Amino acid sequence: MDRPFDSFVILAEMRTGSNFLESNINLFPGLHSYGEVFNPYLICKPDQTDLFGVTLAQRDADPMKMIEKMRENTEGLYGFRLFNDHDPRVYDHVMNDRRCAKIILSRNLVDAWVSQRIAWSTDQWALQDARDAKKWRVKFDAKDFKRLFYTVKERQRDIARRLQITGQAGFYIDYDDIQDLKAVNGLARFLGVEHELTEFSGKFKKQNPESLIDKVRNFSLVEETVNEIDRYDLDSLPNFEPIRAPVVPSYVTCDSVPLLYMPVQAGPDREIKAWMAAIDGMAVEDLATGLTQRDLRKWKRQHPGHRTFTVLRHPARRAHAAFCRHFIAGGPETYGEIRQALADIYDVALPAEMPPGADWDKARHRAAFLGFLKFVAGNINGQTAIRVDGSWASQGHVVTGFGQILPPDHILREDDLAAGLAMLGHEVGLETLPALPVIEDETPFGLADIYDDEVEEAVRKAYQRDFMLFGFRPWRREKRG
Repeated sequence: MDRPFDSFVILAEMRTGSNFLESNINLFPGLHSYGEVFNPYLICKPDQTDLFGVTLAQRDADPMKMIEKMRENTEGLYGFRLFNDHDPRVYDHVMNDRRCAKIILSRNLVDAWVSQRIAWSTDQWALQDARDAKKWRVKFDAKDFKRLFYTVKERQRDIARRLQITGQAGFYIDYDDIQDLKAVNGLARFLGVEHELTEFSGKFKKQNPESLIDKVRNFSLVEETVNEIDRYDLDSLPNFEPIRAPVVPSYVTCDSVPLLYMPVQAGPDREIKAWMAAIDGMAVEDLATGLTQRDLRKWKRQHPGHRTFTVLRHPARRAHAAFCRHFIAGGPETYGEIRQALADIYDVALPAEMPPGADWDKARHRAAFLGFLKFVAGNINGQTAIRVDGSWASQGHVVTGFGQILPPDHILREDDLAAGLAMLGHEVGLETLPALPVIEDETPFGLADIYDDEVEEAVRKAYQRDFMLFGFRPWRREKRG
């Protein structure tokens, strides 16, 4: 029967028991782990200058050469330990290699941090005889521990994500499990080895077996810090919104100055385009737009010192603009099919005609807008069958989408737009700036006509992530214009 893997990698961190685990893996026939082969500062161990004739410099120049040498010189499966700070090229390689088994070793991170600090203080990184054990009580550093905690958690999330999207399975094993013969024998079977160990390697002994309270001088700070960390992300916001691709044809450029505008739909794009047209001394319809990616690269080459920018709008005002433009005002921006679905399926009480007649008052407009916001909240969270349109997609996703091609140099705010544009003008060498056109309210009613706490709450429910990412405060009537 063919073996399931050609190699293996132990994905671990310092002080997680990887030395002990590796020493026992190496007891199995057909398995050999070579240690920290891709540690940026050494090869396997401090006094070793090469592995299979490959020096540190040669390994750094071509890490795949080292992998090939291990393959050529190993009978059975070769493996190595890979930590968060080891060569990222190797990490990418092994995570994409379905024939490389992933062993994910973890440990309680408080224990790992304390063990690391004791090792630094005593310069004892491995223990082969309990009589040589060095003792030390460390002083807990909350800031340093949090750095370790979030670094390791991010790595663990990345490992899990990569395994998911490539359809692979890893063998997860904890520090406590590596001292269980049944678990280690199970790991060997995962690698395709039927041999079983009857006892562990005696090469390494457990260091500092005392309880944490006996190893930390300020143990109360440990408890306080751990309680501060929300390990289950209870306050995190679910994100089911699809990733948005950058819409390069919507970008707008000036010709006389190196300015490029990246519109967020339902923002003040009409006014920004009028301002840019005034700079170039032309009509709005004559501005350069409809770019391809090739056109974009050409424009950048021809306009050294270019600046790209986008403008954020308060979610309440932006949602209201999208609502009016696409479902109330009528005209070429109307989304006819979605409008029909809003009325028939999502119980949004829209006017029968567009623009609405005299019977369409503020109360009806407000009620319909609240219905639209309820739809948007479900739509963004993947609870409807209708696409998430760019006019009401979260601005965080839109800006992230920009970054796939060209991240904006500046993210301006509508509420402080005059100052932001003045800064841009200075950067591209404009001595005088045209006045920004007055930003008009949508019709038939402006947001100020219907805004209250219930509307604000509905907006926040729909756009929780934007409020968190960009720090938006409650919309106020004095913010108009």
